[in-house]
Amino acid sequence: MDTLIDPKLDLFEEIERLKKEKNAIILAHYYQEPDIQDVADYIGDSLGLSQEAAKTDADVIVFAGVHFMAETAKILSPSKKVLLPDVKAGCSLADSCPPHLFRKFKEKYPDHVVITYVNCTAELKALSDIVCTSTNAVQIVESLPKDTKIIFGPDKNLGAWVAKKTGRDLVLWNGACMVHEIFSREKITRLRERHPRAKFIAHPECEEAVLQLADYIGSTTGLLKYTVNSDADEFIVATESGIIHQMEKENPGKTFIPAPPNNNCACNDCPYMKRNTLEKLYLCMKNDTPEVDVPAHIITAARKPIERMLEISAGLGL
Repeated sequence: MDTLIDPKLDLFEEIERLKKEKNAIILAHYYQEPDIQDVADYIGDSLGLSQEAAKTDADVIVFAGVHFMAETAKILSPSKKVLLPDVKAGCSLADSCPPHLFRKFKEKYPDHVVITYVNCTAELKALSDIVCTSTNAVQIVESLPKDTKIIFGPDKNLGAWVAKKTGRDLVLWNGACMVHEIFSREKITRLRERHPRAKFIAHPECEEAVLQLADYIGSTTGLLKYTVNSDADEFIVATESGIIHQMEKENPGKTFIPAPPNNNCACNDCPYMKRNTLEKLYLCMKNDTPEVDVPAHIITAARKPIERMLEISAGLGL
């Protein structure tokens, strides 16, 4: 496999050429590095990316995101080739819920409907009744009769927020995203004192103590829309810092400050998301590898709860 890149190559130009040559589409998550966002055909959060993967007529889907996202694209478009620039682009939240342990957990609650957050493996989706994203989690729970018993996994923070918003008693799996768990309530409080006019906005994967401070809580797309529609010109943002690139593009003149973690590392950057680079994206398109595949029986089982999510979302106009 050719892994050498001529330093004189214009990678943006080459990627555009390969897209046309291979009838490929590049789907990128908001948490990708700015160069990848700028070359993508579609940029979005998990719900938008799932919807785009389901409807594309491209022959090749290049997924600039993490492994579970590429798996979701393969489940929804099994006849298409799905490529991931770096096969080691995993997810700490997905890793926090091994399917064999979740299966045993599920067996304790045989009369419960299982709703899983899309940030999980294909195997976990196959154990679910409905998949959700942070955009539609509240609406999906509310679409079920009030007496429905529900298991919600794998994100305990998102699950707790959904339970609070809906008034439902959810059985939660004890999983979390390492990026969203790292934000410091104390440092955010001090930052707000220095920026009294700033709106503090947060993703519901953050811990409850951080969410209590927020002026607005929402999905990645929800946070982006809020910054566009708000009269405020300064925002403190508690989610993966990759979204700030789109916020700045959509809001020239407004200021965006990444919420501080509780240590001095760059922990509001997802190390898995940032494994993908423009160079890896080019090589993966050039060499048609790494390719993400999902066993046929998992595709069959996992497709139903994802399609149910897409149907409910479409019905609600999400």
